[in-house]
Amino acid sequence: MRRLSMIAALATLMMASSAWCATPSLAPELQPLDVTEGTWLYHGEDLAVSDQKGGKWTWLEQCEWSPNKAFMACSFTMNNPGKTVKSHAVSTYNYSDKSYWHYEMFDSDGSGAEPFIARMTVEGNTWIAYGKSDNKTFRVTYHYSPPTKATVSVELSSDNVHWTTVARGEGVKQP
Repeated sequence: MRRLSMIAALATLMMASSAWCATPSLAPELQPLDVTEGTWLYHGEDLAVSDQKGGKWTWLEQCEWSPNKAFMACSFTMNNPGKTVKSHAVSTYNYSDKSYWHYEMFDSDGSGAEPFIARMTVEGNTWIAYGKSDNKTFRVTYHYSPPTKATVSVELSSDNVHWTTVARGEGVKQP
């Protein structure tokens, strides 16, 4: 009897430890973010508008899930006209307000004290993030053509009514 109790205790311990070590599954609300996992290479252009010069750019984006599968974390190296900007972005779902959020920190363009925080709408394969910087609202739209292509456009507005496209490009997921 004692031996049977010991075997049952060991079996319970093994099941508990394997459950503890198992990779967490992805919550249904987070599944739309999964499209970005991997390495993406974007090519695009800044458009010549009133307060910026036009020019070509490339972005390298490397995305992976956090170990607890609650956050999609992406590191960017953005080779923009005249400068290279590095950032780290985290996207997730907020269960309290039932919306997606994007938090992006910059280290190399002097605005590290002002991260870009944006509420996102995710409808199908289209993500739209709205955030503020320099007293302007930015609207960043990604449209994914899974599994390997994406387009991006960046617009800005000073009144949230009239929008000006300031950048656009295309991304390809790398093998």
